[in-house]
Amino acid sequence: MSTQESPFTRRAGHYLSNLAIVGLIRVALALPYTVRVRFVGWIMQHVVGPVAGYRTRALDNLALIWPDRRQDEHRRIAARCLNNVGRTFIENYSSRDFPTRLADNTLEGPGAAALEDARAAGRPVILVTGHYGNYEAVRAALVARGYNIGGLYRNMANPYFNAHYVRTMEAFGGPVFPQGRRGTAGFVRHLRDGGQLVLLFDQHVFDAPAVDFLGQPAQTALSAAELSLRYDALLIPFYGIRKPDGLSFETVLEAPVAHTDPLTMTRHLNDSLARRVEADPGQWFWVHRRWRAD
Repeated sequence: MSTQESPFTRRAGHYLSNLAIVGLIRVALALPYTVRVRFVGWIMQHVVGPVAGYRTRALDNLALIWPDRRQDEHRRIAARCLNNVGRTFIENYSSRDFPTRLADNTLEGPGAAALEDARAAGRPVILVTGHYGNYEAVRAALVARGYNIGGLYRNMANPYFNAHYVRTMEAFGGPVFPQGRRGTAGFVRHLRDGGQLVLLFDQHVFDAPAVDFLGQPAQTALSAAELSLRYDALLIPFYGIRKPDGLSFETVLEAPVAHTDPLTMTRHLNDSLARRVEADPGQWFWVHRRWRAD
């Protein structure tokens, strides 16, 4: 007897899981902002993360990268990671409250001035980050300053969830483009017109070259560096770093990456993110399958 999931069963599963997610979002959005963010962080840390296997995956990744650290330290990092994932999720669905809170955030780091100079000169910019803190915090702060920040996203496997997930990204301002031929064409047009684009580069990409990340080879797309070289765009690493209060952020833009070759530039990006993870490991999304073989 075949155990392969039928298309109907898959669709039904996607539909029911999306109903649960939408229900959680609606309950959370009815709460005051600070309560909402803490609530969904707690739910992800104590309920969704353990049940969905995210906690186990985070612990497996931590054991791979830091095998000499104590298990209780791994558990603390995994707990903080899950809490941050939950907070980030509902912050990004708070399409009015979250951008308003970030509108006056100070932009720190040498990349802030470089970005402003590039805008004045009409030079394209690729802003690159990882799943660390809340990656939308910097985009929200820049949109409030009049930047037209585009983004490239990966479609979710659940089409029902994907539909409203995309709308949350669009609500922050600036066009968003799906991965694939069509999305890439729009992405490139925006870049050619001197626009600014956001890319997240820290997920596993099949057939991509293995680049060291936290001491282990991680298959990493070279596309951010390749686009930067092709269109003479600045390549600026940036981070929305969650502060100890769990609600506010440092919005940091690092110095632009020097134009050399795609692999060297991508190594620079991995090293930049690795330094952030080592400084505060609970802010990175250890729940992704970052290290795996094709």
